[in-house]
Amino acid sequence: MNEAEGLRQRRPLRPQVITEDSPAQEAKEGSTYSSKVFRVTFLTLAATLTVPLLGATVLLDCPIDPQPINLKEPPLLTGVLEPNSKLQKAERLWENQLVGPESIVNIGDALFTGTADGKVLKIEDGVIQTVARIGHGPCGTREDEPTCGRPLGIRVGPNNTLFVADAYYGLYEVNPGTGETKMLVSTKTPIEGQKLSFVNDLTVTRDGRKIYFTDSSSKWQRRDYLFLLMEGTDDGRLLEYDTVTKEVKVLMVGLRFPNGVQLSPAEDFVLVQETTMARIRRYYVSGLMKGGADMFVENMPGLPDNIRLSSSGGYWVAMAAVRPNPGFSMFDFLSEKPWIKRMIFKLLSQETVTKFLPKRSLIVELSETGSYKRSFHDPTGMTAAYVSEVGARRRRPCGSERSGCSASGTSRVWA
Repeated sequence: MNEAEGLRQRRPLRPQVITEDSPAQEAKEGSTYSSKVFRVTFLTLAATLTVPLLGATVLLDCPIDPQPINLKEPPLLTGVLEPNSKLQKAERLWENQLVGPESIVNIGDALFTGTADGKVLKIEDGVIQTVARIGHGPCGTREDEPTCGRPLGIRVGPNNTLFVADAYYGLYEVNPGTGETKMLVSTKTPIEGQKLSFVNDLTVTRDGRKIYFTDSSSKWQRRDYLFLLMEGTDDGRLLEYDTVTKEVKVLMVGLRFPNGVQLSPAEDFVLVQETTMARIRRYYVSGLMKGGADMFVENMPGLPDNIRLSSSGGYWVAMAAVRPNPGFSMFDFLSEKPWIKRMIFKLLSQETVTKFLPKRSLIVELSETGSYKRSFHDPTGMTAAYVSEVGARRRRPCGSERSGCSASGTSRVWA
């Protein structure tokens, strides 16, 4: 070994001192730190939201006890049910002058309707006047409804008197000339051991002898109609009142939100719209099948409200909500998921839930056998957000959204 090699071997090793982190190392450590912060923040936020939600679903009371409802897939909106924009061409009248009219009849050129402020109104030559008031003020809020009253179904009797179904007070006969009001059936009187909580619609024989009417529920009132719909309560009934004997009979029980009713042209059966089930039941009131019942139309493209005769011998049906297909039907989605309904109504009020309901209207005309003849749509709800009743055209058709009636083709629409 030479001297140079010896010197190299004896040279001491100098330790390397790193005074600054490399950029790659900084990036790696920064990324790890950011990832940890994100995970901690996300988990904290999730816990903050989830814990109260779980607590609410466990501890808070739910106002309804929903039951699963089995509905068939909604019918395809094809053929005569093909969506169109015919209702968007309707003319809106008396906007902001009528509050929530439900049903309409005419005597000559005068129109009559009941409104959300508890009044029975007359409209003639463009002039609106109050004929009668079944309840009393104040009116305007949900809490006021039971005392204010809510006239819903309305019909004309053989002597040009008005028969009115008030949701809270019962059945009445009203003289349209004098405003005199006569109670026929009071909700304070139980019928076959069950109270009337939601008197809804009525239909009258031509001679005025029999009145057939619906009580949508013995549990829920009109102001809680959304609870009734979402719970799927099956305590609705179809009843008959005899104006001569003053007797009330129960014809059908176990109905889920029975709504509009209509006698057939021959007066041999009564059609009852079962809103929650999207169908129409038929009850025979005369003939060989008297006392029997069957299905008239099932699995409709919407939730039926009122039903009235059409000029062609069939029936007009107004839909309170649409079950779009193709499309998404929230009602059908929730029908078999009562746990979601419970969560919704534990956290939100009816008024809040109502704000999320889609504005889309549909009316259909049925033949005398229940087949679809034609349909009228407003897919955006711009002109008619909701429709409660459709009837044959009068000499002076009229309309508005939630505040009047509207003319469309050969029909008038109450929205």
